[in-house]
Amino acid sequence: MSSKTPIISICSGLAGIMAGSNNVIDAFKDHLKAADIKAEFIPKVHKVGCLGLCAKDVLVDVELNGKKYTYQHVTPEMTEKIVQEHLVEGKPVEKWLTGKNYESFHEHQHKILLKTCGSIDPEKMDDYIKAGGYQALKKALDMTPQAVIDEIKVSNLRGRGGGGFPTGYKWESCRKAEGEPKYVLCNADEGDPGAFMDRAILEGNPHSVIEGMTVGAYAMGSTKGYVYVRAEYPLAVGRLRMALDAAREGNYLGNKILGTDFNFDIEIKLGAGAFVCGESTALMTSIEDKAGEPRPKYVHTTDKGVWGKPSCLNNVETWANVPEIIKNGAKWYADIGTEKSTGTKIFSLAGKINNTGIVEVPMGIPLRTIIYEIGGGIPKNKAFKAVQTGGPSGGCIPASHLDMPVDYESLAEAGSIMGSGGMVIMDEDTCMVDVARFFLDFCKDEGCGQCTPCREGVAQMVRLLTEITEGNGTAAHIEMLEELSDTIKATSLCGLGKSAPNPVLSTLQYFRDEYEAHILEKRCPAGVCKALTTFTIDEKKCTGCTLCARNCPAGAIFGEKKEPHFIDQDKCVKCRVCYEKCKFDAVQKG
Repeated sequence: MSSKTPIISICSGLAGIMAGSNNVIDAFKDHLKAADIKAEFIPKVHKVGCLGLCAKDVLVDVELNGKKYTYQHVTPEMTEKIVQEHLVEGKPVEKWLTGKNYESFHEHQHKILLKTCGSIDPEKMDDYIKAGGYQALKKALDMTPQAVIDEIKVSNLRGRGGGGFPTGYKWESCRKAEGEPKYVLCNADEGDPGAFMDRAILEGNPHSVIEGMTVGAYAMGSTKGYVYVRAEYPLAVGRLRMALDAAREGNYLGNKILGTDFNFDIEIKLGAGAFVCGESTALMTSIEDKAGEPRPKYVHTTDKGVWGKPSCLNNVETWANVPEIIKNGAKWYADIGTEKSTGTKIFSLAGKINNTGIVEVPMGIPLRTIIYEIGGGIPKNKAFKAVQTGGPSGGCIPASHLDMPVDYESLAEAGSIMGSGGMVIMDEDTCMVDVARFFLDFCKDEGCGQCTPCREGVAQMVRLLTEITEGNGTAAHIEMLEELSDTIKATSLCGLGKSAPNPVLSTLQYFRDEYEAHILEKRCPAGVCKALTTFTIDEKKCTGCTLCARNCPAGAIFGEKKEPHFIDQDKCVKCRVCYEKCKFDAVQKG
């Protein structure tokens, strides 16, 4: 054994826990007790936040003799072998290691926020302090409030929650606003389908958010903060509560923080999971214990926000960046990324991609690098078709834009937005008309219903899209979709309503041919829309393996073993199972 005590770090974010990390932790501890290891060299076994590659959970890092090895898909049954062969005998169990795929996953990343998430126990404040935690707060308290704001302005940190507004200028506006008290708010509502960036930070390093908010409160002259987080995030909420209690006990929150005259505390406000409460004014209304409805923004919330008082709202990722900027300096941060989009950005990769998980990359990185180098490409070597960024408020970016840099300006130019950082990847078997219908239907169900353009207009767009996918569309449908989109964008009350048509506008821009195929040819090219799709079997390619027949839920496929099969169209429910299961490309869609 090395003179340095080994460390076993086990992914205990939500994905890791769902894959069984708690049982893996217990198994490691049990086998380590039974192993022949000197007491002073018994490894430290601890939980950490998300290690990123959720597709391979449970992930386990073993640090031994100055080297780190990562095991994938770890189960309790595997721990005894890892302990005996790797930790006792010093020979890693090669067949269970992540290998080159994991190396490629990390090679192009630039981890600032996620680095600590994967190395400290999120439930122990001492781990955060040993990693440099609360040094930024101590440094900030020796600066003037305006000097802190100036540092954030020079860094050009932009809000990571969607709009990308310069954070330092928002802080300055709140500080100069008349009225007391001033409120510091954290948006942890994160309601976009396929997004889990903020959740990962709260689960893996909640103290970074607390420290960032506290630094911001000092700079703006605030004494009260709120974290608005959805109740569907129980693990994140639980760890945040623990972190808040520990911060108060350590005098990083509360009265006379670190021996100064600065007083500040944070309260958790649980949301009920309404997507509209991710909008700034609706969130503030919900904090006031009123219905979460947006209100007109003719007065900035930095002047009149919660209870009519100056309020500064940033999301989880924005606040978590603040300690790093104060600790390392604005120039250090501004040198990462691009001139107008500085720093790093966290993205969640979901959908048709091999390496589902969470990544942190420098702004300006090519989309191709994220999809193919970090994300590992598309399953079954299928063609990449599009990526939807920015949640329901974003747009779908086609394969022709794979080499575009990922930053605020480039995404806007392509017809999408950065949003909070969700990326939903789509392959050749995705119907873009159906995708637009899905996101519009989501917006219809999640809207507050307060303003007519959004309430009625989005519902009409969903009706039109549904008619197209059911084979009842006409050329006039496209004209009506475009007209409704323009009206909704121009007249809706809040940003969510104004951006609701984006999925339709972007798919019409890049995939109009699919709309036309649905309308003019009564055909779904991707074979998704049931009313417009027929599945058949090519006799020349069918080997009679019976795999399709054995998996058909409707019993609609017939044929002898090793002989060509056929599909009874009267029985076929168009579930696509045969298409997905066939290994010989014999099942055709048309």
